[in-house]
Amino acid sequence: MARLQIVDPHIHLWDLWTRIYPHFEKPGKGGGNAAIARSYLIEEYLEEGGDEFEIVGAVHVEAFPTDPIKETETLQKVADANPLPLVIVGNGDLTSTNFPALLDRHLQFPIFRGIRQVVNMHPNPERSYVSRDLMGEPQFLEGLRELGRRGLSFDLQLYPHQMETAAALAAKAPDTRIILNHAGMWADRHLSGWKQYKAGLRTLAAQPNIVAKISGLGMLDHKWTTESIRPLVLETLEAFGPGRAMFASNFPVDKLYSDFRTVWRAFSDIVSDATETERNGLFRDNARKFYRIPA
Repeated sequence: MARLQIVDPHIHLWDLWTRIYPHFEKPGKGGGNAAIARSYLIEEYLEEGGDEFEIVGAVHVEAFPTDPIKETETLQKVADANPLPLVIVGNGDLTSTNFPALLDRHLQFPIFRGIRQVVNMHPNPERSYVSRDLMGEPQFLEGLRELGRRGLSFDLQLYPHQMETAAALAAKAPDTRIILNHAGMWADRHLSGWKQYKAGLRTLAAQPNIVAKISGLGMLDHKWTTESIRPLVLETLEAFGPGRAMFASNFPVDKLYSDFRTVWRAFSDIVSDATETERNGLFRDNARKFYRIPA
């Protein structure tokens, strides 16, 4: 039987010898991330699929580097040395007056496709990734528009209570493709939080320039099963449709909670009744389209 082909639109490759990922150089508090507090290189990643899944493309998403240009330069060298089609979503601050100049430098590298700037804020400070409301700053919208003017995309990582704000910004930057990360990160796991999440997904999906990446589900459900993630996958697909969504592994981060083949088997099981075209889109073709990855 032929292996299922995957273009994986959310991975992280980090080489600690670059010294741009100090947060991965030692285990965090309690040692919970010990399994990934080490270099994770393309050779290891390509072994994850075994003889069951054929990886035919991938997107490295910025891993909070201290030097964004060095990260892109390093990944360009990785891409040049390997046959796997590999592109990068780099790091950058949309609110910076130097953002256009930063894009100029990223664009020196052919694999560069766009920017991710994490905007997650939460009433519980321990769940916040940033210390200020980035989307509330006027320059953030200008940064989004600048990406669109250059044919670049924006990877959006946020929480459900921020989705309405993000949708309003997307409407004001219609030429910028915005890619929702990790199925919207349903963090508040109670009934009202679920209702907010469902409504937020549909508010985002109402903007035609937003697409969804279904990934990273283990980050908020450490003991996940196919059945525990099924509602999130199906809600995302119902909101965006199979033509505007894609599956991703979020490896090696989700390696903390499962293994690569189990993740992709779960996705395959959940959409087992989809058409061949829909499945090909979710597992391979949509990622190629949205991130402009050569076949």
